[in-house]
Amino acid sequence: MTTIASALQLVHQRIERACNAAARPAAGVQLLAVSKTFGADAVIAAAEAGQRAFGENYIQEAVAKIAAVQAHVPQLARQLQWHCIGPVQSNKTRLVAVHFDWVHTVDRLKTAERLSAQRPDGLPPLQVCLQVNVDGGATKSGVAPDAALALAQAVAQLPRLQLRGLMGIPDPVEDFAAQCAVHQRARALFDAIAAAGGSGLERFDTLSLGMTADLEAAIAAGSTLVRVGSGIFGARSYAAS
Repeated sequence: MTTIASALQLVHQRIERACNAAARPAAGVQLLAVSKTFGADAVIAAAEAGQRAFGENYIQEAVAKIAAVQAHVPQLARQLQWHCIGPVQSNKTRLVAVHFDWVHTVDRLKTAERLSAQRPDGLPPLQVCLQVNVDGGATKSGVAPDAALALAQAVAQLPRLQLRGLMGIPDPVEDFAAQCAVHQRARALFDAIAAAGGSGLERFDTLSLGMTADLEAAIAAGSTLVRVGSGIFGARSYAAS
């Protein structure tokens, strides 16, 4: 078994234990392998071990990687799902709209409008999560919690997009209880938007919370998708980013 395959197995075991502790079915939590800064060979190794969803932060790097995976393993590449989990600048929206299946980091209506306009007609709707600045960091991306419902309702009306849920990246804290508390705030906001309902919110079902260090707390709070990078691929070097 390769190192990546072994690491994937260990992460799935962590997810299963966390789900058991939270009295949740393990099938209710999706693993997103965060492959930023790692090459196409790492993605292929993970895909051959059964991983299908991959998250990328750097859009141009991701587009080249997607093409490389498609060139090397075209049949396997067709089974993969690509998630943009990094900032989406206005000059990069077309790349995201054309090459990705999901984007987790929409925090402005203007960004969503550009993604909608630039999504090719021949592709399925782009699946969208709103990034929420749930712990109020002054320098962090994300819509303010008190503005999230209005943004959700506006994004839900755009063609060629499907609003799926919320994403949060709170500042790291080491205490499990503190991790749970901040993730529970995101869960409460998610529940409030889901309860408000409305046109375009029929598939509002995704809470993207938790990374390698805090996935247990995120699952305890109700995360349906955890984003794990170093726990699968190892330590990163950012020299080429």
